[in-house]
Amino acid sequence: MDYQWDPDKADLNSRNHGIDLADAVGVFEDEWALTIKQEIVNDEQRFATAGTDFTGRIVVVVYTYRGDGIRLISG
Repeated sequence: MDYQWDPDKADLNSRNHGIDLADAVGVFEDEWALTIKQEIVNDEQRFATAGTDFTGRIVVVVYTYRGDGIRLISG
């Protein structure tokens, strides 16, 4: 799977939440991850999934599907 994110938003996310989106991608490999919310924002379906990131923390990742990949919005 191809993961992508806006570098400026990723930097802001890291400063505000202490979560690096590169680590947050681990949520998608967590077999116990749970998608807890989905909504449409600006004609784009967004999902929120809780799971364990690559550092072992439980995080919630907000994302959308773009083409063949996943675009992370926040973590």
